[in-house]
Amino acid sequence: MLIKLRSIATIGLDTVPIDIEVDVATNGFPGFTIVGLASKAVEEARERVKTAIINSGFEFPNKKITVNLAPADLPKDGAAYDLPIAMGVLMASDQIEASSIQPKHCFFYGELSLDGSLRPTRGILLLGLFAHKETKATIFVPAPSAREATVVSGIVVIPVTTLKELIIHLSGTETIVPLAYTPVEITTSSCVTGFDIAEVSGQEQAKRALLIAAAGGHNLLMWGPPGTGKTMLARTLPSILPPLAPDEALEVTRIYSISGLLSPGEAFVRERPFRSPHHGISAAGLIGGGSNPLPGEVSLAHLGVLFLDEMPEFPRSILEGLRQPMEDGVVEIVRVAGHVKYPASFTLVAAINPCPCGYLGHPKIECKCSPKQIAKYKHRISGPILDRIDLCVSVSGISLDKLAVNQPNDPNALTTKQAKEQVMAARNIQTNRFTDLPLYTNSQMHNKEVKKLCHLTPEAEMILRLAADKFDFSARSYFRLIKVARTIADLEASELITPAHMGEALQYKQVI
Repeated sequence: MLIKLRSIATIGLDTVPIDIEVDVATNGFPGFTIVGLASKAVEEARERVKTAIINSGFEFPNKKITVNLAPADLPKDGAAYDLPIAMGVLMASDQIEASSIQPKHCFFYGELSLDGSLRPTRGILLLGLFAHKETKATIFVPAPSAREATVVSGIVVIPVTTLKELIIHLSGTETIVPLAYTPVEITTSSCVTGFDIAEVSGQEQAKRALLIAAAGGHNLLMWGPPGTGKTMLARTLPSILPPLAPDEALEVTRIYSISGLLSPGEAFVRERPFRSPHHGISAAGLIGGGSNPLPGEVSLAHLGVLFLDEMPEFPRSILEGLRQPMEDGVVEIVRVAGHVKYPASFTLVAAINPCPCGYLGHPKIECKCSPKQIAKYKHRISGPILDRIDLCVSVSGISLDKLAVNQPNDPNALTTKQAKEQVMAARNIQTNRFTDLPLYTNSQMHNKEVKKLCHLTPEAEMILRLAADKFDFSARSYFRLIKVARTIADLEASELITPAHMGEALQYKQVI
């Protein structure tokens, strides 16, 4: 008997429908064959499915079983086909009434354990988004991951705990209650913030640079001796960023769903990502890749922050891979079998020391590095990478008076609440500015949008021209400087970029 069920395959963030064709023949030698360009993980489904069926109290047919995953020319990977294969075997062997399922409107997706229970499976949200295109679609997915699909309206999400439970549900004896639709808007406002930026002693210029970076999505480089608070400052940035908008939360959740990084029972990502990879990371880990390409850290930081602590310690070849995502906001991973594209619009925050020992220019501690060592250390970060960083700020040492335990807190110090209010006000201005454009922040503007939307006073334009001529700015640096000035103007709710805004923007164009 031949049975056909529906599932999906994921290629990057794209979804392709897959037909699971199961045939249990009455003649021929007993066997279990899976065809259709199945990977090793799919091939191993034979043992998982057979054992799960037996341990669920059903009979595994001792006949010739052929499973075809169509289309046959598309590579299939992962263990998500366990559930549809098991259901197809049971239906084809007449242990389940075929009439209890409407194959056209039902999708099966999930990994089986040997005891018949379903394990958390990545990509459930992508299945939900694909099923949304169908009429009256029902998806049968593992209960631990089912909440991912509840953010999609117009579909029925059946959370399956065990194979036996699903079969009883289809028989009509005991019904599994579908999960209710969960609008993303319900909980995006309840994001948990980090520690208060007021806890950082001193470093007022660095705090100001963080505020501008958060308001406009600009890349930031902090340099200075060790122990001055560079890492602590970077970790305050997520707390002053605005919460994810519903469409942004859905976009980030798609990436985390396909990566399998959503916690069991979690419906969607509620906070802006903050990724801080170690400098021993591989190129595939940072940019993305693998035989079945998965998102890297740059994509996992999409619409959030990518923090590279001790940036020169990262291999230069890996840092050079940041060029395209920093410029285009996407990563394209090309393989012989095809290519995938992942979004990677992140805010880069980097921290570096002035030299290998960290004390070059320190007023009290002598630097022990030779000129050759210093030059080699600085050469690890190429000019093209530095050219893509909008803000560069020096983080110097802090006086002991400001670190004293009994020193009262500065009542005028910028707090996280105040900073976040300023950032959100500036972001609202940008949202109104980009109403008809697929942009979120000033940093994402292309040259065409800069010329159209960034209006300078004659005095500000003169300052820009003089600075560009004196310091020989590249075209990229020229337009990035205007975008930083535009963000500073937005923080003051100014329609025009004035000389004060341009002058402050020039302060962050320091040469390391």
